[in-house]
Amino acid sequence: MGRLDGKVAIVTGAASGIGRATSILFAREGARLLVVDQNARGLDETAGAITRHGGTAQAHTADTGRGENVEAFVDRALSAFGALDVVYANAGISGGLIPLFEQTEDYWRQVLQTNLIGPFLAIKHAAPHMIEQGRGSIILTASVAGLRANAGGAPYSASKAGVISLAQTAAHSLSGTGVRVNAICPGLIETGMTRPIFDHARAHGTSDKIGQLNPLDRAGAPEEIAAMALFLAGDESSYVNGQAFPVDGGLSSSLPFTRAIR
Repeated sequence: MGRLDGKVAIVTGAASGIGRATSILFAREGARLLVVDQNARGLDETAGAITRHGGTAQAHTADTGRGENVEAFVDRALSAFGALDVVYANAGISGGLIPLFEQTEDYWRQVLQTNLIGPFLAIKHAAPHMIEQGRGSIILTASVAGLRANAGGAPYSASKAGVISLAQTAAHSLSGTGVRVNAICPGLIETGMTRPIFDHARAHGTSDKIGQLNPLDRAGAPEEIAAMALFLAGDESSYVNGQAFPVDGGLSSSLPFTRAIR
């Protein structure tokens, strides 16, 4: 028996990184999946990895920051599988590290459209169907950048702070429905989005310093975020609602410091 046997899940940003790792883990635990991303090739690779190992997944290419697209993939999951139990609104972009005074309105709109409006749209279009069932789990990807400064650019950090607030406010808006909303705040995880940081460190011989600011003294892997998403998706977390969980090796547990000599 898998922890998600009989459940139907949507995972966005599923073409790589955290989304791919989560999709594969959800399928391994028995969920039937609709995997969503703008990257059609990567999405097909994710769906293929699932089906090759006996899982069930359909791929749906979409811009998750557009309401008509979100409504369409929610409807597709319902028509394909007859239910919707879990939505992991994971799709996001970093926006890069453009200096504050060089940032434009369009730049901010692009980041907020994907990172914050996208999760809102996932809640808006998925929650009504979950309410009819009397249950459901909606998971959002926030970031430690939404908790503290210096973990990302201004629009990225602001968008992720918004995601944390969205998890809280949406959970209360859905009071009494049986639908839960929670967020995950990853720390430094090696994905396509963060790969330039890792490549730069390796090229300069400083890869041993990656993750040095957290007590585990290392970066994380997508599978470690997927494990938290699995917990929030499953019945074990049935009393967990409106929370934002850092998965960051302990980075956000402390103020800035100089590491003591051991």
